[in-house]
Amino acid sequence: MSQALEDVFPDTEVYTDHEGRKRWRVPQVKAAEFFAPTADQLAALELAMRSAERSGLVQEARQLEGLQDTIKLLISSRRRVGLETDQDALLEAMGHAARPGPRPVSDNEIDIEIAEALKGPCELVIRYKGRRDEVASERRLQPYGILLGGRRYLVAKDPAKGDGRLRHFRIEDIVSARVTDRIFDRDEAFDLASYAARSFGAFQNETEFVETVWRFAPAAAQQASRFEFHPDQVQDIQEDGSLIVRFTASGHLEMCWHLYAWGDQVEVLEPPALAALVNPYRRSDFPSLP
Repeated sequence: MSQALEDVFPDTEVYTDHEGRKRWRVPQVKAAEFFAPTADQLAALELAMRSAERSGLVQEARQLEGLQDTIKLLISSRRRVGLETDQDALLEAMGHAARPGPRPVSDNEIDIEIAEALKGPCELVIRYKGRRDEVASERRLQPYGILLGGRRYLVAKDPAKGDGRLRHFRIEDIVSARVTDRIFDRDEAFDLASYAARSFGAFQNETEFVETVWRFAPAAAQQASRFEFHPDQVQDIQEDGSLIVRFTASGHLEMCWHLYAWGDQVEVLEPPALAALVNPYRRSDFPSLP
């Protein structure tokens, strides 16, 4: 077997280690071809790049594109031809799947500035025009992350407020952005995933952060059981076939928008404020469920 190794890789180095054992070292460049990515992996990278572009993560999409180019350069030309053919076939098949529906419009220059500020972390100066603002105003922010969804929100602290609170800024309402060279001390205890889990969508309100309980009718229970409404949800099938879903989060208005699509097949049991928003307006004439 060792002779076969040397036949396949003539540049193999044979040596004895400090414990007196014989070793064979194959040059990394020669062995790299055996560890080349598969067509499936390259296709997944391509899809990740496209997904980042659609989500407005321009800087990340460019990084993935650079990684893709680097990988292809490291693959031998003989192997690359076959991989690219297989990758094209996979992408063509996957291309039959797309995510329709509205999505936020993005500004590449603003997205790049935000990405650079997050990597610093550096303070970011923006001109922001909220829905109730007549003119855009300048703000200096300490960015902590981005919440993605129907809308994109920049999660940041506004030092001028002096309260240390995290606030949400709709990225589509940012008129301009400029990353500064002023580095700030980021709260190392902050975890974006845990923070995002405190809300159903992007809006957070401490007064709404209570246990939420929904009951899906037996006719909708199976379909609802295939949804993850919240990362920490608990589902219980009842004796009558209905489904109870429990989780703790804020964002009653965004819950209301979603629950309305279920018509009269869902009932809000808790909290009373959300029940008042949803239960009286349920419809029975929707031809299908989400």
